[in-house]
Amino acid sequence: MAREIRDLQTREATSRKKLWQPADLLPAPNPQEGYEFRWIRKSMMGQSDPTNMSRSFREGWEPCRLEDHPELALSVDKDAKNSGQVEVGGLILCKMPTEMVLARNAYYQQHTQAQMDSVDSALMRENDPRMPLFKEAKSTVSFGRGS
Repeated sequence: MAREIRDLQTREATSRKKLWQPADLLPAPNPQEGYEFRWIRKSMMGQSDPTNMSRSFREGWEPCRLEDHPELALSVDKDAKNSGQVEVGGLILCKMPTEMVLARNAYYQQHTQAQMDSVDSALMRENDPRMPLFKEAKSTVSFGRGS
């Protein structure tokens, strides 16, 4: 009875090599059940953006506390550590309950669908059967002498 070579029994020989990928630009927080996370712009090019922050807070996004996410402590900007918020490159990590995120997404999908329906009806109102805006291409296949 022949024995297998010991080198073939190691994990390195049986597992696939991991492919290199570029690092994510923003660190990902550990998931919390019932919450969705999003990075929200606080400033851009050194200029604060209070309008964007205010709108986001009114939508229901809440800033995450640094003590709730110790895994991100190394990534946080030095100046932001004193504020107690998770801030990286002018972006603040915020969270919202999942059911509120789903309701928000449904609202925007309904709003988008209403806009698409409006555009479609406006185009069809301008459509004239003598000179249609949209002409469906129809093709036929025949063999030999066609009709």
